[in-house]
Amino acid sequence: MPNAYRKDSQGICFLGQINYNDFIRRHLGVKKGPIIEIETGKKLGEHNGFWFHTIGQRKGLGLSGGPWYVVKKNVQDNVVYVSNGYGTAKQYGKVLHLDEMHFISGNPWGETTGPVEIMFKNRHTPILTKAKFTHLHDGEWVIESENDVQGIAPGQFAVIYDAQGHLCYGSGVITGQKVD
Repeated sequence: MPNAYRKDSQGICFLGQINYNDFIRRHLGVKKGPIIEIETGKKLGEHNGFWFHTIGQRKGLGLSGGPWYVVKKNVQDNVVYVSNGYGTAKQYGKVLHLDEMHFISGNPWGETTGPVEIMFKNRHTPILTKAKFTHLHDGEWVIESENDVQGIAPGQFAVIYDAQGHLCYGSGVITGQKVD
């Protein structure tokens, strides 16, 4: 296989040797916005567009007095929120709201709305987390994790596995919508 020894992709897949920031700048442009410390509301600097930053990001913020981590983004107002330290509770949550679910071989639960026991992961972590998975309606799904999950980021994917973590069922896009 030609890809057997190829390094795993990181970030946007299949860009190859293309620089991520150059690619994004070319396709989305630059739009200045504030970088705000989430605890104080103080403006610490400016960024060139929220789309250049991901939740949990530390590098490339251009801020002194760090380390600073991206903990939240307001995409409507083009605001990036940071915290001085990655241990802040604001980066953790137990509920992930998903849409655009893609099941590899069809929905394994059929018409069942749930909740069903699953394992899942988000971000680049190799660790699977136990959770309950519920189908709300019209393509909307909710993962309720047993443990706090770090860096829940809208636009990223959550990958769904069977309850033993042996079989990958598919994935969905994290929307960030709050579900009661």
